[in-house]
Parts: sequence; C-alpha cells; structure tokens
Amino acid sequence: MRLSERRKAMGYSQETFAHALGVDRTTVGRWERGQTMPECVHRPKMAELLRLDLTELGSMLDPPPAAHHAQPAQSLPRPVHGPGESDEMIRRKFLRLLTVTGALTALGPEAADDIAEAVERGSADDYRRMNEHLWQVYQLARSKRSVHGIVQDQLDALADALKTSTASRRAGAMCEAAGDLFQLSGELAFDSNRYTDAAAAYSVAASASDSAHAFDLWACALVRHAYVDMSERQFTEATETLDVARTIATRGDPALSTRYWVASVQAEAHANLGDLNACQRALDEAQKVTDLPGPVHNGGWLRFDGSRLPEERGARFVQLGRLDLAEKALKSALDSDALAKGTSYRRRGSVLVDLALIGAKRHDAEQAVTHGREALQLARQSGSGYVARRLQTLRDDLRSYGHDRRVAELAADIGSLHAT
Repeated sequence: MRLSERRKAMGYSQETFAHALGVDRTTVGRWERGQTMPECVHRPKMAELLRLDLTELGSMLDPPPAAHHAQPAQSLPRPVHGPGESDEMIRRKFLRLLTVTGALTALGPEAADDIAEAVERGSADDYRRMNEHLWQVYQLARSKRSVHGIVQDQLDALADALKTSTASRRAGAMCEAAGDLFQLSGELAFDSNRYTDAAAAYSVAASASDSAHAFDLWACALVRHAYVDMSERQFTEATETLDVARTIATRGDPALSTRYWVASVQAEAHANLGDLNACQRALDEAQKVTDLPGPVHNGGWLRFDGSRLPEERGARFVQLGRLDLAEKALKSALDSDALAKGTSYRRRGSVLVDLALIGAKRHDAEQAVTHGREALQLARQSGSGYVARRLQTLRDDLRSYGHDRRVAELAADIGSLHAT
C-alpha cells in the first residue's frame, strides 16, 4: 500500500496529516509523490498516526527495486553499480561509506600516538588530484547518475586510507581531501532529489573540513547544506546556516570567492522570504567578486566566479515578482557564451524555466510553453533532478491557465518526467 492510500484509510487529509506531524502540507505531498523521503525525526509519529511499526513504515516508504538502470557514459571505467542492485541498495552503501569515513575523519590529528604512521598506499595529494578529476567528470557528464560508481570507489579508497593515516602528520590534508569528496557525494545525492542523503554528506563534509581547518571548504559545505534547506522550503533555517557560512568564510583565503558565493545564495534565501532590500544587498555583495584579481575559484568544490550573477539576479527578481527586471537579466544570461553553447544543461535549463515562469505569471501561454518545452527537453537529455524540480515549480504555476491545450500538454509531460 502506498503512503497516500494508508493516510486516506486512516481518515487523514494531507492537511490534517501534515498538521499532526508539524510539517507543511506540501511536504506531505512531496513524500507521497516520492520526491523526498521523511526524515528520521518524523517517522515515529508517522508510524503512530498510520498504526504501523517503524519496519512496516520503512517498507512502505522505500522504493521497489528498479528493473534496470541507465548505462554509464562510455568514458567511465566501470558500471555504476553491480547487477541486481536496487537504488535503495546503492543508497545504503552510500550512507555506510559516509558513516565509516566520517567517523575516521572525526578521530582527528590528536590521536597520533594511538595510530601508526600512514602506509604508502596513496598520499593526500593523490586524493586531491583524483577529486579534482571527479569534479571535472561530474561537471561534464550529461547524466550525473553516471558518476556515482567512481565516486563510491573513491570513497572506499579514502576510507581505507583514513584507517591508517588519520593520525599521521598528513591527517589535516587527508581530512581536507575527505571534505572535498563528501561535497561531491552530496552534489550527486542532491541532483537525484535525495535530500536526506545530501544533507548527511554535507554535514560530514563540514566536520572533515573543520578538522582540517579548511575554512573555505567548510563554508562551501554549509552553503550546499543551505540549498537542501531551501529545497524543503525551510528558508529561515537556510538563512541561519548561511550566516554561519559567512562567518567561517571571513577566516578563509581573501583571494577566493567563497564569501561572495555565500552572499549570492543568501540573496536566494532572502528572495524566497520576500525581502527585497536584503536580497539586493546580498546581490551587491556577491557582485564584488568581479573586483578580485586572478583565479578566484578551484573549479571543484568552489566554482563561483560571478559569471552566473546575471541569471541569478534574474531568478531572484522572478521570485520577488519584478518580472521586467527579471526578463532583461535572464535573456542576457541566456545569450552568454556558456549558456548559448550549451556547456551547462543545468544552468541553461534553470534560466529557461525562469523565463517560462515569467510567461506563466503574465498569462503569456506562448512564452510559457516555448521556454518550458526547451527546459523539459534538457531535463530529459541530462537526467538532471535539479531542472526537474524547477519544472515542477513551473507546473504549479501553469494550473491557473484553465483549458489551454498546449499548456495542459506541457503540464502533463512535466508530470510524466517527474514520475519517471
């Protein structure tokens, strides 16, 4: 039995069920559509309301084993996972690796007297270089899912190394390599709409970065965690997380763009809270990244260089209802080299969704459908969960159109994409 069926059988509407759990009705809707999974804190109460034990509830919530999986990109050296492994099995393996490796990084350098020096099976520099390569593969991969296998291999190797090297002189560098890799692991989970897994990865990344005294890396882990909060519409919590990230970033390298990336994400949180003035201040602060000389990012866990600010400014204006300002900024972004050449499916798809949203808010069906269709095609080509989530927002706005056939077909196709 599905969650929605059990809820109805127990006599709850989505609203009353959400109220009893202390969550928003839309959160329950996302649980029932399989977009997100209820966190552990909610499950005991859910089980009580549905008259199930926790094992029965877990069986209901866990997805069935997949019949097949998409094939990885040809350039990758191995399958994403072994034959017969379901998505849930992969998820458990991922969380086990996070738990084991996170525990090892938490031991910290102070345990040096208790653990032997590292064996020569790979230095921290080796892991750093491999992480850099994995970030490049991740950014270039049309389907982010295809990167899962090699990232899990790297997590396995890092866990083995940390068992012997956490307490060595290289402990800080190894923890920094771990904080880097955990952030990439979180990105993969986030792009697959597995918010709980992403939050776990970012939390471990923050802990490892703290152990390494890598302030920029630490701040970036918190920024990514704030994105999880915003995906769950927890915007106040996101601003609190970002305030901490800003404080940590001030202790980092002033030549890097970390603090300005924090500001750009703060602008998004403020826009979602409807605070135009705070949003504008944050965008102005983020714009200062253009004053930095030389390379301002590393192309891996830190990629912010200000080139995305026009599209981000446009997206913020959409959220705040300033449609003319938004459209001007977004069209400028769409004509930029990176988006015009299609080098980033995720970025181009997000801009197209925002332009479609402007059309929807203006009741301009032609604009909404044209840009929405192009974004939908990109989402199908790339398998990006991020673009799919953005399209779901568009679908909600399209409901006000009534019986327009083209709009209804687009909304139905977005729903099919999300179900897939």
